[in-house]
Amino acid sequence: MARIAIVGSGFAGYGCARHLERALRPAEAEIVLITPMDYSLYTPLLPQVAAGVVQPRSIVAPLHRKLHRTKLLPGAARSVDLDAREVEVTKLCGDHVKVPFDVLVLCPGSMTRTFDIPGLAEHAHGLKTLSEAVYLRDRVMLQLELAASTDDKQERASRCSFLVVGGGYTGSETAACLQLLTSKAMRRFPELRGLLRWTLVDVAAKLLPELGDHLGEATERILRKRGVDVRLGVTVDKISADSAELTDGTTLPTSTVIWAAGVTPRPVVSSLGTETAKSRLVVGTDLQVAGHPGVFALGDAAAVPDLTREQGAVCGATAQHATRQAETAARNAVATLRGTALSEYRHQDLGFVVDLGGLQATADPLGVKLSGPIAQLVTRGYHLLSAPSGRAKARVSGDWLINALTGDDLIRLDFLQDSSGTLAELERT
Repeated sequence: MARIAIVGSGFAGYGCARHLERALRPAEAEIVLITPMDYSLYTPLLPQVAAGVVQPRSIVAPLHRKLHRTKLLPGAARSVDLDAREVEVTKLCGDHVKVPFDVLVLCPGSMTRTFDIPGLAEHAHGLKTLSEAVYLRDRVMLQLELAASTDDKQERASRCSFLVVGGGYTGSETAACLQLLTSKAMRRFPELRGLLRWTLVDVAAKLLPELGDHLGEATERILRKRGVDVRLGVTVDKISADSAELTDGTTLPTSTVIWAAGVTPRPVVSSLGTETAKSRLVVGTDLQVAGHPGVFALGDAAAVPDLTREQGAVCGATAQHATRQAETAARNAVATLRGTALSEYRHQDLGFVVDLGGLQATADPLGVKLSGPIAQLVTRGYHLLSAPSGRAKARVSGDWLINALTGDDLIRLDFLQDSSGTLAELERT
């Protein structure tokens, strides 16, 4: 029996497996999904998990419930041998195995992009995984509690000051949602009144540059109105346990630096040895790696030509594209086994939404520019439509309702109290 190996269980991998189960006859091929997780994560709502608005389990789709014919291999793909047509996998128990394949669908997702900045590896925290979202919420709440427990003015200033690096989708939403959480929490800490500081920095000249002028300008306006110090054209030069030096020469007292300065594909992508563009695999419009029939790459791992834009443009690393590329990849994997023609991937972005917490959001569905409560209604609707399962949709909508009616409990879960919280540990890099 032929074997289709899928690497990754994000939007692309999970979606591809579901489409393959529908398209293939039971005896036609074996589907193996290689992933360290037993769930698919709806990452756009991670900032809301960090802010306590949505519960962690609400934004996952359990693979054992949703996939019925796909075999799960719990481990991380380390390398791909295109000549032998094998994937080398390190299982979670530590064993190393080689998985032969007839068709490979490579979509391992991405990890937070870092730079050689002193102190970044030791002191910065990310928001790419569920564990990072839970850790970040606990850390932010702990800083306020520790600040309230000391009379040292320097320590108070450092613990009440939060720095977000990266003005993209994740950074903007994280700053907005956590600023709202801490502003409400300050009512419980009257001794800290006036000390709360949120700073968002980005080396670009505007926020959300990849999403267009409207979303960036509207988001910046809302953040500044809330008191977030937005600094553009500047980034971090050095990080210590209680401060961060910026490239403009200023030093900010802060005990919490949230690093959201973009993503990069997982290391397994570079093991293929084929052409890449900004670390993403170069593929054709059929998602196939040139010269290697039956090897497909998509999502954050691939630079997929965007047929709806000018020649040379590639699809953005967005959930919209990954979800739709999954269907094309599944169709082409089946076509490879059956010896039929492959399909091209073509999708026009339908617009983007940015949830800024509370009643505030910015959105441009189908090019219609929105902000405020109406944009928030559109944003919430989009997330409910895109959530990975019916159960996830029900839980997310329930979490939103409960939070709106009862507010936040302002507690720490402390599941990761012994963790360093570094990018390397919580993203398993």
